[in-house]
Amino acid sequence: MNLHDLKPEIKSIIAQDNLSVDQRLLKICETLEANISYYNWVGFYFKNGDKDELKLGPYVGEPTDHIIIPFGKGICGQVAISNQNFVVPDVAAQDNYIACSITVKAEIVIPIFVNNENVGQIDIDSNTPDPFTEADERFLEFVCKEVSSLLKQNPS
Repeated sequence: MNLHDLKPEIKSIIAQDNLSVDQRLLKICETLEANISYYNWVGFYFKNGDKDELKLGPYVGEPTDHIIIPFGKGICGQVAISNQNFVVPDVAAQDNYIACSITVKAEIVIPIFVNNENVGQIDIDSNTPDPFTEADERFLEFVCKEVSSLLKQNPS
C-alpha cells in the first residue's frame, strides 16, 4: 500500500468521534505501523504542560524508557525547539541521538502545530537504513495536520 492510499484511512480515524483523542492517535500509529513495512515504531510525543519537555503519548512498537524527553535532547527534543522536520537516514551518524533500540537504523520526526504553536510530534523509527523519502515527509505532514485539527476540536 502506498502512502497516498492511507490518507482516507487517516481521515476516517480522525472522524471517529466515539473514540477519545488518545484512542484515535493510537489507531493512527497502528495503521501506519501495519501498512508501511519500514515504519517499525510509531508514536506521538506532546509538550508536557508548561515544562520544556516532551511526554510520550500513544505509540506502537517496542516499549521505550523515553517517557519524558527534555527539549534539545535527541531528535525529538531538537524538533521541539527547531519546529522543523528532522529526517535521520542513519542514527549511528547522529551525535545527539537517544537510542531506543539497537535495531533502529533511521528516524523521522515531524512537528504538530496547533494555532502555529509546536504542541508535539510524530516520531517514527525504522529498522531499515535510510528508508525515508520526501514522500514520507509530505505524508506525515498530512497526518500531523489531521492530528492538529483533532486537537483543536478537543483541547486537553
